[in-house]
Amino acid sequence: MQVYAARAWGWRGWFGVHSWIAVKPENASDYTVYEVIGWRAYRGQSAVAVSNRDADGRWFGSDPMIVSDVRGDSANEIIKRIGHAVRSYPHADEYRVWPGPNSNTFIAHVARGIPELRVDLPPTAIGKDYIPKGGFFAQTPSGTGYQFSLFGVFGLLVAAEEGLEVNILGFTFGIDPLDLAVKLPGFGRIGFGG
Repeated sequence: MQVYAARAWGWRGWFGVHSWIAVKPENASDYTVYEVIGWRAYRGQSAVAVSNRDADGRWFGSDPMIVSDVRGDSANEIIKRIGHAVRSYPHADEYRVWPGPNSNTFIAHVARGIPELRVDLPPTAIGKDYIPKGGFFAQTPSGTGYQFSLFGVFGLLVAAEEGLEVNILGFTFGIDPLDLAVKLPGFGRIGFGG
């Protein structure tokens, strides 16, 4: 089970990333990829796409980076729970690039349902701070802290995995003391911990 993020297509890539989850159960021949794609919602379909494709395939020319990687017996248990978390996503019929809900909102939602993933989405994952269906407080995607968010436009996050983040207009500023890194809009994480 892996979570990926790659720079978004076009001008959006200057600021943000698109993220997805790829799973391959034991003895499966293909990866199953779960992601949210905006054009599907614009055409009246569910924005949630489930497909069989390369887990680490490029996103409109951008190389992906691994955000979370779980293997072995623990991955098999998590894979069984991912389908439920995907089906419980409350914004399958809508999509907004900013401030959300979008692909990063979706991954954050799934991660909150399965905190063992310990997903620390990059600061360039605009929409990760959009808390679904009118919520203002939530567990962080990593499951190691909590966050407050006003519709993804302003928020504060404190967690062991993510560190301290301030969200202003969807852009993340923060520090990650455990990885000796700062988080800046457009640039992402800068420091020693990747």
